[in-house]
This record gives sequence, structure tokens and C-alpha cells, in this order.
Amino acid sequence: MKYPNIITVIILMLCGTAGAKNIIYSPTVKSLQTVVNKDWLSPPVMRLNSGDVLNIGFDELSHEYKRFTYHIDHCEADWSLSEEIFESDYLSGFNDNPIEDYQNSINTTVLYTHYTLTIPNERCRLKMSGNYRLTVNDEEGERILTAEFMVLEPLVNVGLEVSANTDIDINRSHQQVSMSLNYGSINITNHNEQIYTVVTQNDRRDNAKTNIKPNFISNKGLKWSHNRSYIFEAGNEYRKFEILALSHPTMGIDRMSWDGHYYNAYPFVAEPRLNYIYDVDANGAFYIRNSDNIENDHTSDYVFVHYKLKSPLIPQGKLLIDGQWTTDEQTDNYTMTYDGTDNTYNAIIMQKQGYYSYRYTLLNDNGTTSIPPTEGSFYQTENRYQAYIYYKDTGGRTWRLVGYRQVEFKP
Repeated sequence: MKYPNIITVIILMLCGTAGAKNIIYSPTVKSLQTVVNKDWLSPPVMRLNSGDVLNIGFDELSHEYKRFTYHIDHCEADWSLSEEIFESDYLSGFNDNPIEDYQNSINTTVLYTHYTLTIPNERCRLKMSGNYRLTVNDEEGERILTAEFMVLEPLVNVGLEVSANTDIDINRSHQQVSMSLNYGSINITNHNEQIYTVVTQNDRRDNAKTNIKPNFISNKGLKWSHNRSYIFEAGNEYRKFEILALSHPTMGIDRMSWDGHYYNAYPFVAEPRLNYIYDVDANGAFYIRNSDNIENDHTSDYVFVHYKLKSPLIPQGKLLIDGQWTTDEQTDNYTMTYDGTDNTYNAIIMQKQGYYSYRYTLLNDNGTTSIPPTEGSFYQTENRYQAYIYYKDTGGRTWRLVGYRQVEFKP
């Protein structure tokens, strides 16, 4: 059995209560994406008993068919497995179904097979709201990936606002969330035991705010106003590039090359950003596509991307490349190494053609993350914030997701 390194374990322990997270455990699996209704910019939240469709896609780096099966588990609000309910409580149909929708890559230098599955399908349908974890296993029963998503039954009303006028600074380096919750038709007798809240910035796990105590309590709902626990570092806009063609550079790419075996892409050397510069980005999201923008999933090739960041040596911690596409179990796959000859951090990552947004983050020795000195934090940064409201009946056996709201801060 393959075990994650100690840093990965620390990260999962610290961040297990936030938004959905995809993890790849096999080195031959790439480009895992979980999207609801083709909305690749938003977290994977689908409404219960609606026409919403969840699509999960990934590549296996060969042209050999692999018999993969998927297993769906219901999870609690903190993403631990639900142990007090039965599979029949949340799933209609069958579990452990094979993935039968696959397509070999066409005219690519790196051979792969793209696998796709959708939820709901003719074999299974979800019956309960809440957090879900879908695990894909190979023929030997070994786990190759997990994809997490949420199912919503909108029973409560959620208000969400973001301001750069915070309780610690005004228009400087932070943003503060205000939230309100109206119970609607559900009966709450003890909000401490029946309500569980999670607020995230760009659906990140590393700085999520969980179960923050409300400032105002009434029989109709809860309110968080001028709550210091809901202050977030604003950070900076995500960096981005787009690899659409193999023969010439496109947005954010300095040059392309062919080494006789693989294509290589060289984004422009990243410079420290000491001041805020407006840029439209996708807050860590990515989108697979090429110049033709037709059948992107199996006609886009894989390219080795050479990242380079100008920076003095950071004395403590590891500098990582981070985005929603950085799903490998081992964080070392996204760790940058320092070259003292030209004072740069460098990393080489194999990625599929498409649009990528990413940030540099510092993984501290204690497993927490922080903004490295090259990036800065500016109140103008356009971030998306998400609020997830979970509810458990009196004597209930599991947490249901009954409220969700996403807003984008624009100064």
C-alpha cells in the first residue's frame, strides 16, 4: 500500500473541513476535473432532484483499456464518512459501477485514454443532500483517485457580502465577510448542534472558516457582522497562461519547443509583485482546450511546463504551485526548487493543453500555508467566496447541505 508523506497528511488533517477536494493517487492518472453543468469556474455543487449533471473526467496515460469502477460515499460536514446511515438512504440504484465512457487520444505525442462518468445516470441516483466522495478503483481494487462534490437542498436563505473595510484595516490587505442565515421552514431549537457552517475563499481548504460563532442570534436565524474570524487575507490575483497550440506560444507563454520526445512550454519568467495590478483570472480553475476547441478531452496533447519565479531564497518552508488542478497526492510534484545561480525558483510539470490559473504559496514547516513575499496581499484582489450551511435534524443521523451561496468581491 502506498502511504502519503507526512506533509500531505498534515495538510489533509488541517484542511479536512472545507470545500470539495480532488486527489489523484496514481502517477499514470492526470487532469482530473469535477464540474456541474459545465460551470468550470464554480465549486461542484448540484441541486437535489433537479436537472443538474455532475461530470467527472480524467486521463490514464496509455491506450490500453483499464476497467475502472467508482464507489460513492456520503460524508459528514467535516468530510468524514457518514457511519450512521445506510447506502440505501442516499443512493438509488447500484454502487461500484464500471466506467464505460472512454476515448483514446487522437494525434497526440503522449498517449492517453480519457474516461468520463456522469451523475446521475441509469445505474445510480442520489437521494440525499450533503457532501459526497466518489472513489475510482482499478481492477485490483486499488484506489486511483477521489473526487468530492456537494448536493444541495435549498431549505434556508443565505446572505453573503464582502468588504475591504475590515475591523483590522481599511482598503489595505484584507477582506471581511458578513453572512446572514434565515432558517426558513426548518425548525432550529439549538443552532450549536443543528447548524454547521463553512466559509471559503476561492473554495480553498487551507484558509477556510468553520463553525464561526455568530454575532446575532434570533428565532428566525443567525447573523455574522463585524466578525473578526471572517477576515481573510486578500492575496493577489492568480497568475495564468494558456497553451492552445504546440507550434507557437499563446497567452502567457514565452516560447514552445520540441526536444525529440515531448513538447515543452515556457511561461514568461514570473517577477515579484510588489504592487497590485488588475488582471482577469479564474481563481485557480482550469479548462482543457486547444486551438480547434473541438473534442478537447481527447485531442489535446500533454506538454511539460517549465515554471520560473524570480526571488531571493525563502529561508523556511517550501514554495508550491497551487491551483484547482494540483490534485496529485504528493505535494512534492508541485514543489519548486531554488537555483542560486540566477536566483530563481523552478518546477517542471506535465500538463494537458488548456487554460490554467495558479498561485505561488508557501507551505510552512508546521503544515500551514501562507502568502510568500513575492506575491503580496491587496484589498483590490477579486476573490470568490462560498458559504455552505449544513443542518442536522434533532436526533438526525447525518448532516445535510441546506444552504449555499457564492459571491465575487469586486472593489
